[in-house]
Amino acid sequence: MLLIDKLINIVPLKSATGIVNVKKGSFYLEGHFPDQPVMPGVFIVEAFGQAAAALTAHGIDPKEYKNKLVYLMSVDKARFRRPVTPDCELHLDIEAIRSHGKVWKYKGVAKINGKKVADAEWAATIVERNK
Repeated sequence: MLLIDKLINIVPLKSATGIVNVKKGSFYLEGHFPDQPVMPGVFIVEAFGQAAAALTAHGIDPKEYKNKLVYLMSVDKARFRRPVTPDCELHLDIEAIRSHGKVWKYKGVAKINGKKVADAEWAATIVERNK
């Protein structure tokens, strides 16, 4: 379930912007809410995590990342400030705050047309993929 459509403005291991094209008919809008679709906050957080995982993958040795997954460990300070509705382009400005071994800490701000709609901090870890 890939939510991000592209990753731009990449500064390896530091920052990037993930783009999510929120479209009518997207599975995560079904029933949330009837006749007034809104992207659920949990999917905004998932998109933050996907953008951060892509940022991390862009910055480390491909051999190091082969057969690995990035797991979300914690989410802190998540705030949802405005509804995210269909037919918009959601920009996820991601910043790596720090890393220690295989654990990374990130923060992100989600915007539509330059207006903040959500923000959060989270931690993730890189683990071996089960074979």
